Formats: sequence, C-alpha cells, structure tokens
Amino acid sequence: MMRVLKSRARLTLIVALVAMAVGVAGGYLLVRAIKIGVTETKLEQYAARIMADGESSSAELRTVLAAVSASRRAPCSGAEIGYFRALIFESDFLKDAGRMRDGSVECSAALGRPAQQRGRSEPDFTQQDGTKVYQNLAPYNNGGLTVVTLQLGDAFVAFTPYSRMHLDPPPMHYTEMATDAPTQKIVRMLGESTAASLPILTTEGVARLGDNLYATRCSIRFFRCVTAFTSVPDVIQADRVWFAGSVALCGLFSGLAAVLICLLYRRNKSIEQQLRRAIARDKLRVYYQPIVHLASRRIVGAEALARWNDEEGFAVGPDVFVKIAEERGFVGDITRLVLRHALRDMGAALREDPDFRLSINVAAADLKDPEFLPMLENSLARAGVKAQSLAIEITEGSTVLHDMAIEAICRLRRNGHSVHIDDFGTGYSSLAYLHDLSVDAIKIDKAFTQAVGTEAVTVAILPQILALAAALNLRVIVEGVETEEQSSYFVDANDSILAQGWLFGRAVPAIEFRSLLAADRKNTLDQADESGRGASPQPLCAA
Repeated sequence: MMRVLKSRARLTLIVALVAMAVGVAGGYLLVRAIKIGVTETKLEQYAARIMADGESSSAELRTVLAAVSASRRAPCSGAEIGYFRALIFESDFLKDAGRMRDGSVECSAALGRPAQQRGRSEPDFTQQDGTKVYQNLAPYNNGGLTVVTLQLGDAFVAFTPYSRMHLDPPPMHYTEMATDAPTQKIVRMLGESTAASLPILTTEGVARLGDNLYATRCSIRFFRCVTAFTSVPDVIQADRVWFAGSVALCGLFSGLAAVLICLLYRRNKSIEQQLRRAIARDKLRVYYQPIVHLASRRIVGAEALARWNDEEGFAVGPDVFVKIAEERGFVGDITRLVLRHALRDMGAALREDPDFRLSINVAAADLKDPEFLPMLENSLARAGVKAQSLAIEITEGSTVLHDMAIEAICRLRRNGHSVHIDDFGTGYSSLAYLHDLSVDAIKIDKAFTQAVGTEAVTVAILPQILALAAALNLRVIVEGVETEEQSSYFVDANDSILAQGWLFGRAVPAIEFRSLLAADRKNTLDQADESGRGASPQPLCAA
C-alpha cells in the first residue's frame, strides 16, 4: 500500500510539473531552491553533530587538566615533568601539559623548565568556570598550526583542535563562538573565520545572508555556539554535474506550483518536524541491548534504546535527535514512547523473572515534569510490572539540577526503582554530588572502557572510579565492552561488575532479544543440570 501511495504521489508530481512547464529559467530557480533547502538541512545536521562531538571529546582534555592539577610531586621537578610527559605521550592532539602562571609557562612536558621566561600573554577569553583560553600562546606559535591552551589555576594543557574529517567535507565549514566570562564578549574559539554578524553566530536556527547559508546550534551548559556555513555558489560547484542535469530536466517547469513544491519540500525536511511526526505516528523503534554479569556472562538485564530513521530512510543517531527533543521541549514524548514500547515488549519477561531488570533513560526535563512519576506508576500498574523491575538511568547533566534531582531520585527509589548515573565520568556534577544523590549504580562511560589496554590518561582514572563506587557501595555497570581484554580488566577489578557492549550483543529488536534471553536461560539450566547446582544470577541493582 505504501508503494502504491508513493508511486501515485510521484506520478501526480510529474504530471503537475509537466503541465506547468515554462522553460529553463523556471527549472533553474526550482533546482536552486531545492538545493538550498537540502543544504540548510545538512547544515543543521552538521552543526548538531559538531556540537555533540565537541561536548563528548572535551572529556580527555578536562581529565588531563585535572591530573596535572592533582600532581603531588614537587612543582616543576624532574619527576613532575616526567609525569606530565607520561600524560600526553599517547595522545594524538595533546601537545603539552604543565604549569604556568600569569600567562607564562613555568615548566611543561615539552619545554621542561625554560631557562628564560617568555613574554607574558593575556588569555583570549575566560570560560564560566574560570578556565583561561589562549590561542597560539608564545611557546607554541609556529605560524601555520593552531594550538589552543587551557589554563585552570596553575595547570595547563596545550592541544591542536581535533580533526573533524569524519564529518562532511568542504564546502561545509564551521566556526565555534564562546563567551568571555569577565567581559561577556563573544570571541571565536575554534574553526574558520566568517563575515557573519554576531546575531547569526549566537542565535540558534537557520539564516541566510545573500548567497551565504548558516545553521547555528548553541549549548547553554558550555556557553558556546557552533555555526555551520557555506555559500550557494560553492554548493552548486561541488555538485555541478547533478545540478546541470537537474536544471536540464526541470527546465520545462516553473510557476506557482514549483514555488509551492519547493516550500513544501523545505518544510518536510526539517529534522524537528520529521521527529515530531515520527513520535506522533509511533514511528520510533525501541531496541534492547543485553546487560550481563561479567564473571558469569549471564544476561541479567537490558537497556531500552530509541532508534529512528528519518523520512528518507537514513538513520539519525540518538545523540542528535534526543538532544533536539531536549532543546525543543518535547523529550518527554520520547520517554513515554520508549516506556510504552518497553512494557509491551518486555512485560512478560519482567513478570516472569524478578531478577531481570530493564533500564530506560530519563532526561532532566522528565525529572522536572510533575506528571512524569504518576504516569510511570500508572504505566507499570497497567502492565502488571513491579517498580523493582524497571531501572531509571539519568545522565550526569541531569544532576546539575541538584535539589530537583535529589527530590526526584528519592521519590523513584521510595517507589522501588533503582536509579543509575549514565555516562559516568564525562561530567563533573555527579562527582561532587554523588553521595547526596544516593543512587544505586553508576555506568562507566565507554570512553574509559576503550582506553583499557592503551596508555591513555583515562585508564589512570578507572581505579579511582571503581574505588569510589566501592566506598559508596554502588553497583558498577561498564558501557562499550568490545574486547576480551576489556572484559578481563573489569572482572579482575571486581567480579560483581555488570557490563554491556558489542562483545555481548548489539542492541536488537524485541523479538531477537527475547530469543537471545531464552537461549541464555536454557544454557544456564543446562549448566546447572550438569553441575548439580544452579548459579543464581546477580541482580542488576542492590535492594
């Protein structure tokens, strides 16, 4: 039926356009307008992906800066300089680390202890948390290579902005603007310079100035904005074969119908509008990724994950569409959809096995919504599922709202839910408030897991995180386990650790996950029959 409808729509479009054919000029204007509409959508996606990538990639910089600050060695001693060199040795983009004061390097991994102090420099701008940012500080001003230096207290790291070559190549460009905390002045942080005005570079949305196109995304948390930009001539030149062919084909079409079709095309290509339509039509899918007890490899739970393909059939990552929903104020609709699907798909498994836990992600907006908890209770009651069977995952970003988070977490735990801090280690608020929040478990971010077996700085942080969890009697769940080496590292550290990752299974539709779970249960029973005794599964969260 869908194919018939699409075929009819295409035929109707072709007949209408042929009927209104007027010449090459109309075709040129139509194709140009379509290209602009498609490009604006790509710019939105480009800016969103750079923003998400930049926020996640800042974890290593902050980790190294914290490690420099935490050094207990004699300041600028040979031992400390050696320690700094070890910190940056395996990094692709970190160039130096050390101590500086008043804009002058005192000692560092690359420079040692300079015999002569270089001229003092003033920071280009200062971030909200007091971090000073220098662009091309004197010791690293090599002319052709941009080096950015971050200073917090007397600790600093110098780095070359990481490559974003895996994103769209030219003619797509970007620039990142940040706010200087002392002066509130807007300055360029990274990327390329552009002639666009500050209102364009600091106002979220799509803008057009002459033949230049801009799409801006802003982060309230980090007080910065990313603007993706290009020009219409560059876009046409990059795809000139397609453009020339399309103009030749559409040269017969013009008039009011072409204008209306162009406007409709642009409207339908908005990511936000597509996502809203997908939610309203229940088009998002929910996949389930196994959570295993590492020591026994038993499946003890699953995480419910939203998946979405846009109207052209292309997969859009949750890091993009969930962030859009959060910023536009309708992320609660996604949470409700995931909860509805999860209870429908996994209700029987949850009712049959009291030790099996299903995890769902909850956003900060959900914690603030007074209707969320009653909705959650009513949904569980209708499904006949106990609150103990549903674990709630909140991101570290949600814990920034400290008082609100504590109140919501307390209510969730009183109702019987386990509460987990997701992506632990990529933020800062939960490190300060973890004891106050009284959660049940932390999920170690995959960035730390992927560092196992390497000399990355993040590996040195893992024992501290595990020790912190043990001291606070918290369950540990490790994300992103892909190799046996990574699995063995955490089993050796604590044989009660849980994990999820491609080593144990990717996120799959409900029917595949239920088959996987049934096979796991059968294998466990067979092993119990052979040994004469059954091994009890480790519960996902302590009672």
